Amino acid sequence: MSIVWSPDPAQRASARLTAFARSDRRTEEYAETFDYAGLHVWSLGHSDAFWSRLWDFFEIIGEKGGTVLADGDKMPGARWFPQARLNFAQNLLRQRAASEIAIVFQGEKRERRTLTFGELKRQVGAIAAYLRSAGVGPGDRVAGYLHNGPEAVVGMLAAASLGAVWASCSPDFGVAGVLDRFGQIGPKALIACDGYFYKGQACDRLEQAREIAAGLSALRAVLVAPYIHDAPSLKGFAMAELWPDVLAKHDGAPLDFALLPFDHPLYVVFSSGTTGSPKCIVHGAGGCLLQHMKEHQLHCDVRPGDRVFFATTTGWMMWNWLVSALASRATILLYDGFPMDRNGAALFDLAEREHATLFGVSAGFLRAAQKLGVAPARTHDLASMRLLASTGSPLSPEGFDYVYRDVAPNAQLASMSGGTDILSCFVLGNSWRPVIRGEIQGAGLGMAVEVWNDDGARIVGAEGELVCTQPFPSMPIEFWNDPGGEKYKSAYFSDFANIWRHGDFATETPSGGFIIHGRSDATLNPQGVRIGTAEIYRIVEAFMQVEECLAVCQDASDGQRILLFVKLRAGERMSSELSAGIKHRLREEASPRHVPAAIIEAPELPHTRSGKLVELAVRDVVHGRPVKNREALANPESLDFFAQTPRLAPP
Repeated sequence: MSIVWSPDPAQRASARLTAFARSDRRTEEYAETFDYAGLHVWSLGHSDAFWSRLWDFFEIIGEKGGTVLADGDKMPGARWFPQARLNFAQNLLRQRAASEIAIVFQGEKRERRTLTFGELKRQVGAIAAYLRSAGVGPGDRVAGYLHNGPEAVVGMLAAASLGAVWASCSPDFGVAGVLDRFGQIGPKALIACDGYFYKGQACDRLEQAREIAAGLSALRAVLVAPYIHDAPSLKGFAMAELWPDVLAKHDGAPLDFALLPFDHPLYVVFSSGTTGSPKCIVHGAGGCLLQHMKEHQLHCDVRPGDRVFFATTTGWMMWNWLVSALASRATILLYDGFPMDRNGAALFDLAEREHATLFGVSAGFLRAAQKLGVAPARTHDLASMRLLASTGSPLSPEGFDYVYRDVAPNAQLASMSGGTDILSCFVLGNSWRPVIRGEIQGAGLGMAVEVWNDDGARIVGAEGELVCTQPFPSMPIEFWNDPGGEKYKSAYFSDFANIWRHGDFATETPSGGFIIHGRSDATLNPQGVRIGTAEIYRIVEAFMQVEECLAVCQDASDGQRILLFVKLRAGERMSSELSAGIKHRLREEASPRHVPAAIIEAPELPHTRSGKLVELAVRDVVHGRPVKNREALANPESLDFFAQTPRLAPP
């Protein structure tokens, strides 16, 4: 066990987590010794009191009601705050000085833009008035086909103020992929941008937006937001208006907030869709608000006036997580474009210029920056950065080393894991415990997270299934078009009765931390022993010649064999020496079972549009099975290599 960061006494004493624990006589004892394990146990054993206290501590605007949890023995089926009434947008737009900055936007090819809280509220009021005039009301869906700019935030808040349900896709999605998603939920309004910038190129999406609008039969309004054009043409659209015109037409419209039940639907988010049609996961307003505020303030120590950044698109759940930081009176920083622009320095430039206090990126970004030799600790002033967050895939121990050597030596590194399914985290950081190399600090407060073996017994120090044994407010309300909830139950509750099985292969460590080894359905099983793909990736990607790799198991006559596909850095080629070196290091640092039967150089590896590797698609291809939804991939053409490589024929 190697501690790479520890909070100093002043940090612990001033943390929002400490303030929360001290705010109640039932928990103040944990603040005296900074006993996170004790506070976590209390949050599970006194679930009603814990979540009720969060409502009060965060000063949620709304009516709490007298009951915190009904049917708490049912999962699914538990009902949180069944008598409560609130509005999500109202809580994100809570009063701050009108002149304070709410949003800072930096695009790859456009100048910096800002919105004060006064300007944000004024724009939300105008767009809400426009949506209301189009007949949008509680429960109706509003879809956003938008880049990660202020328009997406304004559109979501406008919809939420009315009680409408927001769903978004980033504009790099193709028409079929968007219709696979939006087509299931029948939006009444579509807000689309005219394009986006990526790797120095303007990508026009007006034609795609026209096709999407034409394919959504329930639409009553289309709003086009200029980004790459000053005045995009509305030719070919029905019922379309331009964003600036609507803002001008409805300028000064009063901003009213519909008071709605705690579990009123707020978001529809979509699964990756790499194994079939994307699942439409419905999340409630109260659960998202309470969970996100808990994670921001108690786990990431976000405070009023902080400046919060996460590198994301509108198609990844981290966008929803980022925007909620407004509820903690923080400024959110938005970036749209190629994250590795300026030879990997673009995001660090933004962090320095905007004095980011929370800087969030994917583990893949950190790996790529390390390979490029990016060392902002020596080139940038990141003194304002208190916390660096990483998610999207497991962060290797070497990734921890890179952060503390070359990026932010004094910041807390908070690796975290959760997902679209819960629109939040199961395991993440906190400001009381030290950071241990290669480990996520611990389970979230109120989250009964454990690791189980196949027999349903809790295990510590060994690999197994990540589960949650108690209900929590950010569980999905439902899946769209899932009468009786059968798809929902099948997704999470088919393995263990009344227990959420998340689908991650993980280890709970003796220190109380967690290590994620990869998705359970992508684990390797040579000789009957389960191996998480992350165990292989961290070793192989330590080779400087390797950009990234992907491992799958292939059925063979004598069981299963591991195939390892390696994408090399530009100018590198797979050699017998490199192949032998990879096998030797896997054997020595992991085990002989981790050594692949074949190492194959691949020109490209498939990713989802949020940047995650797609092992299952490759596994299907090498077994001759069709990939059900290629449109869900960011680079579906990459699969052609695996289908055309003779060496992949089963032995």
